[in-house]
Amino acid sequence: MEGFDLIIFDCDGVLVDSEIIAAQVESRLLTEAGYPISVEEMGERFAGMTWHNILLTIEREASIPLSASLLDKSEKLLDARLARDVKVIEGVKLMLSRIRKPYCICSNSSSHRLDMMLTKVGLKEVFAPHIYSAKDLGPDRVKPKPDIFLHGAKQFNADPARTLVVEDSVHGIHGARTAGMRVVGFTGASHTYPSHADRLTDAGAETVISRMSELPAVIGALAEWQEAI
Repeated sequence: MEGFDLIIFDCDGVLVDSEIIAAQVESRLLTEAGYPISVEEMGERFAGMTWHNILLTIEREASIPLSASLLDKSEKLLDARLARDVKVIEGVKLMLSRIRKPYCICSNSSSHRLDMMLTKVGLKEVFAPHIYSAKDLGPDRVKPKPDIFLHGAKQFNADPARTLVVEDSVHGIHGARTAGMRVVGFTGASHTYPSHADRLTDAGAETVISRMSELPAVIGALAEWQEAI
């Protein structure tokens, strides 16, 4: 794995199976507010986006004014569901034990939520203190902007061109590619959908995996290719 300085992981839908829970909570709130949308469509269209940006997108597309109270309501309901139900993605802990390069988390979730989820599934001590939230950089610097990825790389003095990102969303892949990083797509969480892998590839993922057990070998193969060019 000499070809990479750093491996960056998204959190939701990559390390913890939280995107499906968010889709369930948010689809119900939007449907009640007059914008009927299924859990499946939430996952396909909006995985990786902040709730604030989801609401702004829907308001623009559908010309439906959505109450600002939905912001706080969603946060409270989602925190309660995640604290109760979130689980680690199968194979993550074994995969991490096999990676010999530095790694960190770069996420759109808040630091508070990251701390809660990672503590619950037993991953906080594996990554701490290298757990970074885009919201800590500013509300206008979340993915698909590249800021959080560049921030993560800076903490390790890592060259973006020698940094590999693992992402489950089109928005996250766009951010990583804009940062000049290489990307592996992941479709092994519960919110995946039939065209998921194709969309991640179209967004710029070099390859897509559905099981975390595949990642160490993929990193090794991509690193060899990196060294050859």
